[in-house]
Amino acid sequence: MESFWKKILVNKIIHSILVLALILAGESSGQDNWLNVCDYGASGSKFETAASTTAGSKQLTVDKVGDFKVGQGVTISKCNPSYTRCILKPPENPFSSNPMGDAAELRGYDGSSGSWLIFLVEINSIDPLTFRWSDDMARTWKGTKVPVTFDWQPLSGGVEIKLKKQEWQLGHMITFNARDQLVSKIEKIEDNVITLEHEATRTVKEAVVRHCDSVALQAAVRRALEEKRNVFFPVGHYRLMTGITVANANSIILEGASSVDTVLDISEGVGSCISLAGGTNITVRNIRMVGHSGLGEGPGWHSFPTSSGKACWPVGLKPCAAMHIRNTERVLIENCHASKMNCEAFYCQGDSRAGTREPRAYTKSLTYLRCSVTNSDGNGFNNNDLAENTSVLYCRIVDVGGCTWEGASRFVRFIGNYVRNSGTIAMGNIGSRTNHLEELGSGQHIVADNVFEGRTFYNGRPGGYIVRATCGATQVIVRDNIFVNYNSCGIEIIPGGDKRHLPTANCTIRGNIMDMTAVDEPSRARTAIHVGSSDVIISDNQVYNRGVCDANVTAIRLTEPAINLITHDNLVRNCGKGIVGDTVYSIVEEVVDATTFVAGRGSVPMERRKSHCYRDWNLEWFRGSKSAGLSVIESFDPETFRFKLKQPAEMKVGDRFEVFAPSANWLVHNNSITACGQPVAFNVHGSDTSFFRDNIIERGNENSATQAVAVTGKFKLIDNYSAGFDGKNGDAPAKP
Repeated sequence: MESFWKKILVNKIIHSILVLALILAGESSGQDNWLNVCDYGASGSKFETAASTTAGSKQLTVDKVGDFKVGQGVTISKCNPSYTRCILKPPENPFSSNPMGDAAELRGYDGSSGSWLIFLVEINSIDPLTFRWSDDMARTWKGTKVPVTFDWQPLSGGVEIKLKKQEWQLGHMITFNARDQLVSKIEKIEDNVITLEHEATRTVKEAVVRHCDSVALQAAVRRALEEKRNVFFPVGHYRLMTGITVANANSIILEGASSVDTVLDISEGVGSCISLAGGTNITVRNIRMVGHSGLGEGPGWHSFPTSSGKACWPVGLKPCAAMHIRNTERVLIENCHASKMNCEAFYCQGDSRAGTREPRAYTKSLTYLRCSVTNSDGNGFNNNDLAENTSVLYCRIVDVGGCTWEGASRFVRFIGNYVRNSGTIAMGNIGSRTNHLEELGSGQHIVADNVFEGRTFYNGRPGGYIVRATCGATQVIVRDNIFVNYNSCGIEIIPGGDKRHLPTANCTIRGNIMDMTAVDEPSRARTAIHVGSSDVIISDNQVYNRGVCDANVTAIRLTEPAINLITHDNLVRNCGKGIVGDTVYSIVEEVVDATTFVAGRGSVPMERRKSHCYRDWNLEWFRGSKSAGLSVIESFDPETFRFKLKQPAEMKVGDRFEVFAPSANWLVHNNSITACGQPVAFNVHGSDTSFFRDNIIERGNENSATQAVAVTGKFKLIDNYSAGFDGKNGDAPAKP
């Protein structure tokens, strides 16, 4: 009888699963709820053909008509010299995109230097008035001190510029694209003659005609939004000059037939393949997206200083990305794959909560599932605001020139991913000390169960940390990750010491296995784990180099003035340095009076409002590399960055100082360090609550190791054991 009821129960469960599967299948493939982009004129074709054009004519003669049809969009190369994206950037804001207007005139582009040139002209001197200019997105400057004549002045590719007689400021910048393509629509086909909606402006015998599906795809999306339907992309190669915008969708799915063979190609265009603006619930799945800048092919993921002292990012002059998301409440991006993107491949930016106060619309949930970013010059994934609940799950990031992930956002999960030869997972970078960031915080991350192979690669250079929390991040967990043959730095949690940020704190690093072996390339100086923030636990990690000791590897580095650091049950072997401690400093920027100064550049954290504010902390002065005395801090003002001392002190602008706590609360215990060149070295101030206890330090076969533990400053060494440092094979107490 019992077996009978079990069978009934099993059958009910199977029936329920089948019903659910049918419901889900209906959601994803029900014919009545889907629009096919091909029904709106999208070709999905890579076909192209040679053609000849005549200036002033809408007709062109093609070698082959192929699959071109009336009503389809096309691009024709070489036949339409034009200037696009003409922008005048004010000195104070190189990110702005103000129209150039009549600030300058342009003429003469002949295509002789390329079919797509990006020009940048910047005023770099006022007396005399001069400019510098570039035609390759500031990789090189073709002219550096060109006198402004207010007449026609040559650049390259036949282009001439004439600046208006007006009041120019240092750092004023004009940017524009010089292109030769005509973007149009087919109105008629007769034999091998195609009539276009627009006329060519140049006679050309060797133009190339390609499909352009931007308008058709946008039309399909627009109709789907009107009729509350979904959009289906059959297998095909869809060329884009501009991307698709999905605005204020209540609920919509954009789905490709194949994540390999359904391709959105924006290699000849600018912008994002798909942009989501507002709306409630959007899913995008099974689409491959291709841009124009593989790793090393773009200007690089860096800024350059303008003549006004600001930072300008040249990638913004010719941007391409897979997806851009702004204020869409719930988003799922599944099985989508981006390559050759020079901006953030997947990017979210918008409004967010200020403390607990909510805006009218913002991104509350964003999931990337089984996606990838490969061979791209820019960032992989980026939330450049305080959006909530972003999850990057089971993705692949390989050969990415910017950050693998950059997020100031809240409640982020970066889990189960594979990363190789790509940039930092950058947590924080918030750039604000506003009050509400101390209410709800930001930069909360879980980085777990990932595999990191090879090295960190950023802006064309190897090196740097692959997992890094700084500048405002709080509540960060880095756990259970695997590092394979890692020839760059691993994990770093540091406060961020400048005045733009709140310090990072409250983090846990545990259970990571970090193979720091350099394979098939020279070993680089690198640190597996570095912590300089307060309230951090480092536990149960393995850090090692296979074979013999690598002098370039530091396993665990702890930095004052962090407090409340617990480092325990870590296994360290074959590293040049095992567990070490050091300090950071800052510079006096302004002396207010004999007891008060303003902190300037350096790495001493500018503490949060709700903190110890350095009350009763110690401060050590330095003249050059030598100590110049101690002071005791009465208070620190997080608004003005003023330190007030309890007693007057001799100080001047440029003096270097370090701070350290009367009770640091460092507990380093139950670690095993073996075969390291310098097993333990604490060059710190320390305190009565700084302990190194119950650790095992073994010399092993590392003959360069002469001392188990070296300490300067105040540190209590209790019940530690060393082997091999006394000339015998037995154990001996570790001694400073």
